Amino acid sequence: MGAYIARRLALIIPTLLGVMVINFFLVQFVPGGPIEQVIAQMEGQGNVFGGFDGAGADVNVGAIENERYQGARGLPPEFIAQLEREFGFDKPPVERFLHMMWNYIRFDFGMSYFRSISVVELVIEKLPVSISLGLWSTLIAYLVSIPLGIRKAVRDGSRFDTFTSGLIIVAYAIPGFLFAILLLVLFAGGSYFQIFPARGLTSPQEVWDTLSPIGKVLDYFWHITLPVIASTISAFATLTLLTKNSFLEEIRKHYVMTARAKGLAENKVLYGHVFRNAMLIVIAGFPAVFVGVFFGGSLIIETIFSLDGLGRLAFEATVARDYPVMFGTLFVFGLIGLVVGLISDLMYVWIDPRIDFESRET
Repeated sequence: MGAYIARRLALIIPTLLGVMVINFFLVQFVPGGPIEQVIAQMEGQGNVFGGFDGAGADVNVGAIENERYQGARGLPPEFIAQLEREFGFDKPPVERFLHMMWNYIRFDFGMSYFRSISVVELVIEKLPVSISLGLWSTLIAYLVSIPLGIRKAVRDGSRFDTFTSGLIIVAYAIPGFLFAILLLVLFAGGSYFQIFPARGLTSPQEVWDTLSPIGKVLDYFWHITLPVIASTISAFATLTLLTKNSFLEEIRKHYVMTARAKGLAENKVLYGHVFRNAMLIVIAGFPAVFVGVFFGGSLIIETIFSLDGLGRLAFEATVARDYPVMFGTLFVFGLIGLVVGLISDLMYVWIDPRIDFESRET
């Protein structure tokens, strides 16, 4: 197993490098960039270049038109050159990429172009929302889907199985953002009941500070209920059907028939013999599922419930061409995703020792 882990760890480096290379050079061909964003923000704001010579509105007189950036006509070339130095665009793309990767290897992700905060601090600031949605959505999906899938497998073909399958398919077909809007209308004061708050992860700070520790916990769950339900609803289908099919496959095997013939109770057969084998693929995939939900937070759901998480951060960084945030988070999330893939393989071995990745032919 040690050799297999070493091989997988060694493969992380070229894989992550390939992801960064492809994304970095694709971005070079995308219209717009940080300098264009700055120019667009400054349009129509009057005395833009007073800091250069203190001449106010006359600073553009005689300025050489700059054709390299959209909207930069008439701007002083010194100003454009200063922006290029600040953003590091005065260097060739290859040199910028190598410098960026050298910093990332040392986990130095730099500062956001437009927020005056480091990338690490910015990600940490958004983590509570993503942790809340990712953790609770994954736990609820597993806690509901596994017992339901087992029940459906035991009663395969019954009315219960048919009815729940219909509900699961309907739930899977409903887009998460549409279900989120429905929850707001029904339970957050839209048109019917005012049971849950419509926005935020907690109450406003002035209210939060007055709450007791237990009150803060209850307030947190009160706010997170609707977003978690909206982000979890579509996850039940795949996990429930996967659990059902895994159990059906195991139940039909000879060792289950032998256990029943020996007179073992049905629960003993299901949970003492079948469960471990049937749940291999479901439980071993837990780390990957959690990380997928955690880092792939729904932008639309976060927007609907006014939650400022990693989903909105990634979207806003892409729109604003905030390259340090874009590439820094891509590097970290890509690295975590690759490590979690290795952890998932190790969980297979931990759950079922018969699996041996070392002995496979390469």
